[in-house]
Amino acid sequence: MDYAGRLEISYYNTIATINSAHKIYLVQHRETGKIYIKKILDVYNPHIYKYLMEHHITGIPKLYNVYEENGQLILIEEFISGISLQEMIDEQTLTLNLIIQFMSELCNILENLHFLNPPIIHRDIKPSNIIITPCNHTVLIDFNAAKRSTDTADRDTILLGTKGYAAPEQYGFGSSTPQTDIYALGILLKELSHALPVPTNVFDTAISKCTEMNPSDRMKTVQELKTEIEKLRDCNNADHNVVSTPQRNFAPPGFRTKTPWKMLTASVGYLFIFWMCLTMEIKDVTTVFHLWLERITLLLIFLSFIFCCFNYCNIQRFIPLCTDKHRLIRWFGVLILNFAIFLLLFLAMLLLESIF
Repeated sequence: MDYAGRLEISYYNTIATINSAHKIYLVQHRETGKIYIKKILDVYNPHIYKYLMEHHITGIPKLYNVYEENGQLILIEEFISGISLQEMIDEQTLTLNLIIQFMSELCNILENLHFLNPPIIHRDIKPSNIIITPCNHTVLIDFNAAKRSTDTADRDTILLGTKGYAAPEQYGFGSSTPQTDIYALGILLKELSHALPVPTNVFDTAISKCTEMNPSDRMKTVQELKTEIEKLRDCNNADHNVVSTPQRNFAPPGFRTKTPWKMLTASVGYLFIFWMCLTMEIKDVTTVFHLWLERITLLLIFLSFIFCCFNYCNIQRFIPLCTDKHRLIRWFGVLILNFAIFLLLFLAMLLLESIF
């Protein structure tokens, strides 16, 4: 880039650090006062970013400046308000229809990239690279690993992507093609379906078609995936029983995903809570019945806090604030839910004590 590019970059003042390790900053234009995102990349394809800056694609942050210097690429891009899809997974705020909507929008974004000549392959599709706006629209970010796909492309020799989402060809078994992104979409869809309050298997057929080891055996286009998953939305609207066939998952928090380290941590935590509550000595208790009543009430209070915070059996649906788009409001809703259950348990204990 020339001197003009460096001059334009200098008009942006850093006002906050978003991720120091990945060199991502919140910046403000000195003259307009508008807020943008600044990224400093060490690994990148300059041709990809140049194309995206000159040809904006809906569903991707708009690029305003691209400046290359000393082996680094400095980007100024649109600030997207929202939360990552990974946060929605962690907080269990997903629904079946939201999954279908998000996946459909991702397919639309990737279709615009894959139908270029040559296609642009993102190669790092994962929940943390997907932003959900306050209006529940999907934005795909982070094109650090992106490349153009050509018929004569060499095999991928360096893994640029994320383990677990990267297709086999990204490990050197072939060259990246649109099927590389389709593989990642299948892994993403699998993770989203397991992140529902009641995990579902209605996407299993689509997931299987996306995640074949051989790229030629996978779905041919993202539109094929979009068509298949949108059939489920039509079925859901016509008959809710079609998508409710999976049995409810009554496993307590820590055991729902069957992840060994989570189950071990949860087991230790639950044992400690049971031991602490059921052996606690309480002063001024007149009878054994009252002692055990207060111990059990305390145990139920602790367990209710855990179940509410981790949305056990979708209990947060009873408080609308828990599903708000803003994180602070959602946590305030969870706090209200915890207090309501605590109050009910405490009043129930007082009532039983007065009777007996």
